[in-house]
Formats: sequence, structure tokens, C-alpha cells
Amino acid sequence: MAVLQVDGLEMRFGSRLIQQNVSFAVEKRCIYAVMGGSGCGKSTLLKHLVGLLTPAAGTVRYDGVDYWASDEAGRSRLRSHFGMLFQSAALWSSMTVLENVCLPLARQTQLDTRAQEARAREVLAWVEMAEFCDYFPSDLSGGMKKRAGLARAIAAEPPLLFLDEPSSGLDPISSRRLDDLILDIRDRTGAAIVLVSHELPSLFAIADDGIFLDADSKQPIAHGAPRDLAARLAHPTVQAFLHREVPPAAAPPAHLEHSA
Repeated sequence: MAVLQVDGLEMRFGSRLIQQNVSFAVEKRCIYAVMGGSGCGKSTLLKHLVGLLTPAAGTVRYDGVDYWASDEAGRSRLRSHFGMLFQSAALWSSMTVLENVCLPLARQTQLDTRAQEARAREVLAWVEMAEFCDYFPSDLSGGMKKRAGLARAIAAEPPLLFLDEPSSGLDPISSRRLDDLILDIRDRTGAAIVLVSHELPSLFAIADDGIFLDADSKQPIAHGAPRDLAARLAHPTVQAFLHREVPPAAAPPAHLEHSA
């Protein structure tokens, strides 16, 4: 059974259509990329998946359970199945790094305070942030904030992680270190990871599968690993994105393609 199953998702802001006919499945240990140009709805899709926005239509299932058909208690239980790294890291500025990482442990586990702190220090050491436990977010660089946010996302050992533009704003070396860390987390925990990104080096390096959202047709036009889509698919919008080219002025009618 897929860790995450999305079927026929439609996203709107009022009468404005963002995306429709969005369907995909994410299996355990898969790093799944959500791709597309600016304004196509990548981050909006992520907000629908984690319960911040309500779909206009369609279903989102975690381990077979329909999130939006569940009551609030059921949704709360389902939210404990995933961790989230926001684009800005979204650390609480009034809390130390250690206190930030302890938050999901206090809410989602039965660990006492001492055990929560021990677990938080463990995951901070994993992301090479152990010596910064007592720092506040304002004392950290962009890359350090991302690693602290990632530690918070994995602290309660969720089977699914959502990462929103994790490499955004990072220099190439910090971005590569974060890519390696994401791969290490997947390999060590077996978690599935949904990655929203337009950073091609990261997409090619770590994504196993993915979906390409098109801003013009407002629906997906390709499924597959980014490296396979770049090598095999002929759709001009996908090719332009994955090869850093100016997209054609008039693409042929959108249709969903799969890499071989």
C-alpha cells in the first residue's frame, strides 16, 4: 500500500483554478519530486497534502485513510504520520534550536521531558547541529536553519516527510550537503519523501519519481524521475524546464506522458 495516495485532486482559490486532475502515489523509501515552473502550484499542492488547504475535489490518503473524510481527531492522528520542512524552515524565533526540535516530540510522543531532549540532541547530531542546541534561529545561517528544521521534521520518526524548496537560498556546497543528508535520512529511516523543488541539480541527484505540473493547462503533463524525463520525453514544456531553456511560445496540447 502506498504511504501517500492522491486521486483527482483539484485546487482552487475561490473561482480561480490552480491545478486539476492531480493523481499520484508515493511508496515507502521513495523520494518523489513535485516539479514545474514558478506559479504552477507546487507549494499550493503541498499545503493541500498536509491539511493547510482544503481541496475543491479529490482525495488524499495516508496508508489508505482518506484525510479529508476523517474527523478532526482522525486528521490529527494522520498528521502524526508526516513531518514538514517549510521553505523558510519556520523555526520559532523565541525558542532555542533544541526547544524547536522538541516540539513534535511533546505533541506526538509519550516521551517525558528528559527523553524528548535526548532524542532532540540525537537528531541534531545527525544533521551536524549538535553544538548549536542553545542557539536561537536568528543566530543561524540559512543552511543551518534548514538543517535544524529538518531535524524537527524527523524527530518523531514519521514515515513520510514533506520538504518545500529545501535548497532554496543555499549556496551550491550547502545545497549538496543537504541533498546528501536527505538521502541519508531516507536510507536510514525508510521514510518516503515528497520534495517540492525547481533546483535541477537536487532533482537529478535525489529524486526517484515525480510529477510535473503545468501552469498553462493547469494539470500534470508528465510523471517520472527527473533524469528520465530529461532524457526521454518530448513534451516541450518539460524539456525546456529540465534543460534550462526558454519554453516554446506555443506548446502542443498538454497530455500526460510517462517516462519509459
